[in-house]
Amino acid sequence: MVKFARRIFVKKVGWGAFGFSFFAHQPLIARMRKALFSANEDERVFFTTGFKISEVTESTAMVWTRLCRQEHPNPITHEREDKVFRHPVDFDDDQPISQMDGGVEPGPGFVRVKLYSDTGKIVSPWVQVYQRDDFTARIPLEGLQSGVTYRVELIAKATVDGPTTVEKATFTTPTPPQEAVPVLLTTSTCQYFWSFDEPERGFRTYDSMRRLEPDFFIQTGDYVYYDKPGPLAKDLGRARHKWRAMDAWPAIRDLYRQVPIYMLKDDHDLLKDDVHPASTPYGNLSYQEGLKLWYENVPIIGKPYRTFRRGKDLQIWLVEGREYRSPNDAPDGPGKTIWGKEQIAWFKQTVEESDATFKLLFTATPVVGPDRENKKDNHANKVYETEGNWLRQYLSSIDHLYVVNGDRHWQYVSKDEHTGLLEFGSGPISDYHAQGWDPDDKRPEHRFLRVKGGFLSIQVDRVEGKPFIRFTHRDVGGNPTHEEQFTA
Repeated sequence: MVKFARRIFVKKVGWGAFGFSFFAHQPLIARMRKALFSANEDERVFFTTGFKISEVTESTAMVWTRLCRQEHPNPITHEREDKVFRHPVDFDDDQPISQMDGGVEPGPGFVRVKLYSDTGKIVSPWVQVYQRDDFTARIPLEGLQSGVTYRVELIAKATVDGPTTVEKATFTTPTPPQEAVPVLLTTSTCQYFWSFDEPERGFRTYDSMRRLEPDFFIQTGDYVYYDKPGPLAKDLGRARHKWRAMDAWPAIRDLYRQVPIYMLKDDHDLLKDDVHPASTPYGNLSYQEGLKLWYENVPIIGKPYRTFRRGKDLQIWLVEGREYRSPNDAPDGPGKTIWGKEQIAWFKQTVEESDATFKLLFTATPVVGPDRENKKDNHANKVYETEGNWLRQYLSSIDHLYVVNGDRHWQYVSKDEHTGLLEFGSGPISDYHAQGWDPDDKRPEHRFLRVKGGFLSIQVDRVEGKPFIRFTHRDVGGNPTHEEQFTA
C-alpha cells in the first residue's frame, strides 16, 4: 500500500483536509469558505512549469510541482548576442517580472496526486500551495513496491469548487539489490536560459535524452544562473523567475513526464560564482535566501547528500559541495574542506558497506580535472589540494568506482596520473554554453576532450552473466562522440 507522508499534509492543507463535508451543512460557514477560497469559481491554475518525480527508491518517491495562473510562459522577444552564452540584447532588469521573457505567474490553489499500478489506485489528500513557497508543492510517497511502473495523475484547482487541470506521468521504482537488471541513466549540467538552441522547445539535449528512454536523470548543478543577465537575479523575485522560466521549457517538461530526476546544486543556482557559506549577498539576495530557494525548487527529503541503489550492479552517491565547505580563500591544509567531516564520514561508511558491482560518485565539481589555473573552488584546484589529494587516493582504492561531475563547460574523460582515478565530465546542456578550455589543449590526463555541449549516458548490464558499465558522451542531438566500457 502506498502511504502519503502526513506531516506535510497536516501543515499545508489546513481546512481543506478535513472540513469540506462539515462546511457543506453550514450555510454561514459555507459562505465564509467561498469568500476565502472561491473568489472566482471559473478561475483555473495550470502546471505551466511542469513537475518533477524525484528521489525514487524501491519504496518512496517525491512529487514536486508549482501551480500557475497562466497556461503558457511569456514569449521570447529579445534578440541574443552572437557569441558564447547568447546573452539577451538590451534586457531591462527593472521591467516588471511578470513581463519578462519566459516568465510565468504562479498562483494559489490545491493539488493532489493519483497513483495507479496493477495492484490498485491511491489518491492523496489535497495540498494547498502558498506564496511563501512560490506556490510550489512537494508530495512525498511512501510504501511503494519495488520494480513497479506507476501511472501518475496530478490534479490541480484554483479554488475549492473550481475546475481542475490534469497532467499525467509515469515512473518505475528500482528492483531489489539482489536482482541483476539493466540500468540506463543520463546526466547533464550547466544550463543558462538564454543558451537555448531550440526556440520553441528550449534545449535539444532534453529531447535527445528522452528518446533514449533512460531509467532516471541526474542533473549535476547550475540548473539556473542567477549571475547571468536576462535578468541578473539580485533579489528573491528575479531569482524565482529564473526557476519558473527554466522549468517551463517544453523539452524539460516532456522529459520529466517519463523520467525521474535526482538533482545536485552548484554555485550559480545557489547564489553566485564560487559561492560558499560565508559569501556576501548577491545584490539583495543572501546566501540563506538562495539556499531556501533551492530547496523550494528541488524535491529532496533530508540531507542534500544521499545514496541510491539500482539493482545488484549499481549504486550511486550524490554529494553536496556548497553547504559544508570552508571559504575558498582560506589557507589550504588538513582542516580545509569542501565536503565537511560529517559528509566524509557518511560517504566512507556507505561506500565501504556497499556490495554493488559498480559505484558512481556524482559531484557538482571536478575531483580529477584538469581545471584552469585561475579556478579556485574544487578538488582539482590548488586551493583545495590537501583534501583533493586525499580524496583521489581514497576513491581510487574502491573497486569499480568512477567519478561523474558537472560544472565544467566541456566534455571530457580524465585519468589521474597518480592514482588512476577516472572522471567523466558530461559537458554543458548546449553548444552555446561550451567554453573555458582550449580544444587543442589535450593533456596527458585526457582520454577524451571535446569543447561542445551535450550529455553523458551510462549503461549498466550483463553479457553472459558478466557485468559491464558503459559511459557514452553524446552531442546535443544524442549522437555518440566517445565511449568507454569496463567489465567487472
